[in-house]
Amino acid sequence: MANLFLSSVVANGRSTKLIYGGGRGKIMVVALNKCITKSSSLSLNQFNVVGQFNCFHQSLNPSGLISRDHVRAFEEIFTQDDSSRKKGGEVLYSPDSIDLAFNADWTGQYRGSSELVLRPRTTQQVAKIVKYCYENNIAIVPQGGNTGLVGAGVPVDSTIEPRPQVILSTNLMNEIISFNEKSGTLVCQSGCILEQLNLFLNEKGYQMPLDLAAKGSCQIGGNIATGAGGIRFIRFGSLHSNLLGLECVLPDGSIMDNIKEIRKDNTGYHLSHLFIGSEGTLGIITKVSLQVAIKPKSINVALVAVDSFEKVQQLIFMAKKELGEILSAVEFVDKDSMKLVMKHHKDTLGSPPVEGEHPFYMVIETQGSSREHDEEKLNMFFAKALEEGVASDGSLAFDEKQYLYLWKFRELVSESLKKDGYVYKYDISIPLTKMYDIVLDMKERMKIFPQAKVFSFGHLGDENLHLNITSPTFDQNIKDTIEPYVYEWTSKHRGSISSEHGIGMLKKKYLHYSQCDVSINLMKSLKKTLDPKNIMNPHKIL
Repeated sequence: MANLFLSSVVANGRSTKLIYGGGRGKIMVVALNKCITKSSSLSLNQFNVVGQFNCFHQSLNPSGLISRDHVRAFEEIFTQDDSSRKKGGEVLYSPDSIDLAFNADWTGQYRGSSELVLRPRTTQQVAKIVKYCYENNIAIVPQGGNTGLVGAGVPVDSTIEPRPQVILSTNLMNEIISFNEKSGTLVCQSGCILEQLNLFLNEKGYQMPLDLAAKGSCQIGGNIATGAGGIRFIRFGSLHSNLLGLECVLPDGSIMDNIKEIRKDNTGYHLSHLFIGSEGTLGIITKVSLQVAIKPKSINVALVAVDSFEKVQQLIFMAKKELGEILSAVEFVDKDSMKLVMKHHKDTLGSPPVEGEHPFYMVIETQGSSREHDEEKLNMFFAKALEEGVASDGSLAFDEKQYLYLWKFRELVSESLKKDGYVYKYDISIPLTKMYDIVLDMKERMKIFPQAKVFSFGHLGDENLHLNITSPTFDQNIKDTIEPYVYEWTSKHRGSISSEHGIGMLKKKYLHYSQCDVSINLMKSLKKTLDPKNIMNPHKIL
């Protein structure tokens, strides 16, 4: 195997983790048990292999345009700002980009060709990096937890972007700056992991208003940059509802400090909200201020079996009406998705909590401040649903162990799909009355491919459907049969081609199905105004 070349400035003396790309679609994550402070040639036997995974398509074409002068300039930025020995950033460099799995996205669909990863710790470091890139016409790809599903957080191939590309990872920007226990306002760096923020807040009697499957890896800055939704949207709304302000480094290196800890501020344009869903194309989010939620004293969950999608619609209306202010999540899983979960996780889940097979299953969660009151409301709701024939069966959970168990039947769907083969993922918003029609249409459309299977699940509370089709391996004919049909169908019914995953590279050529020409041209004008050199995450969204 080829040698690795690492140029790293590590201030805290800990071991360094980096990535080695083994070629032919293989990526190996390796850990170096010592710190490197200058350019070194390292053979593979100096590393511990801690994991590997497959990558699928989008071939590499290393650009070879990051010079040693560039590397030294970035090292100098970190060493100048390292007086405390705690704030030094890290530079990971390889002249052969195959050595950096920061280039590969989580789905394995996209791999870029950057030779350089920069891991700053402070806003000032980010600003200096961006200013240098602006002056030297170097493209920047901001990257958080790299859990995105549309290729927004990785570089493009050098055949698409001829300029040098650097990956700016916010992994080390994970400081909680302040928390006001009286007002419930949190200020933190953008690299804080969502689950870690939630654990911190739980100890203070609060919780994050956002919850999603990737919470153990995703970062709050990435959540904002992609406009993540999650399962508690029905209770706490979108990030637009909870964002109080942010700090952002603009493409010329200037810092927009709009950190606020107040809920009302009507002084001109609401610029912070411009960066929600911007996917790093307008600037790099470095700090965020959020209004967080009180941690509930009572959490209860019902897993309900339903025999038609018409009754699914009736049940969600009944849940909103009967459970009201304590309703925190309403999810659905279709029969085939449930069977897939049981196929791959029966050993850990045991027998399903409801008897027999049913066309649909709904997970309904409540959060409140009175256990007795909340349990009574959920019991009454469930009894009424059974009595009126809206629900066919179900199981209720009133303690943590039970409700975490019921949630697994929804949370394990994505993992089960990956075990079924290649997954064609579609994250769309459809009016509730039409939501399952597209699933039925797709099942009919896929009949010409016996190896293809169609699954659906999603967030009923905000009309977000996750439509997934699997096949044993990637098949271009299957993809061509799905796209652009799925987006045309969605547009025809006034839906959105991206409910919460964003646009990235995956959907940019389909943006016109959800945005009119005037809107797209306005986006382009904003991009050109803020980023005239187009250095900030080029070739994404537009």
